[in-house]
Amino acid sequence: MTRIYLADAKPDERSALRLLLLDLKMEVVGEASDWFTTLVQVPINRVDMLLVDWGLLPINVPSAALDGLRNACPAALVVVLISHLDARTQAALSAGADAFISKDETPDRVAERLRAVAASVRKVKPLG
Repeated sequence: MTRIYLADAKPDERSALRLLLLDLKMEVVGEASDWFTTLVQVPINRVDMLLVDWGLLPINVPSAALDGLRNACPAALVVVLISHLDARTQAALSAGADAFISKDETPDRVAERLRAVAASVRKVKPLG
């Protein structure tokens, strides 16, 4: 089962994502509504995938923020949640995200993208 950590400032969006992940048979092992909590909790939750809202990243240094997250949990894939598709999408990928998902997508499309990322987690996960 893929272990997921959710980081989004909006409780209703975290709740919707949590329900979607449970439907996909993925385990939500932690949640945060701010960047500091995310950095503190991620290492102790042994996650496979991090879903992080772009809005939580420190605006002036998103790449350094994602580097800090990767240092805290190097084996996890980082998926950035973006409210609007624009230049921010490229910025998210350039800043070190493995993938991005638009919050404007339909739930079916979000589920499809999450399944695809989860499949790559299983491919890179060490045996044993």
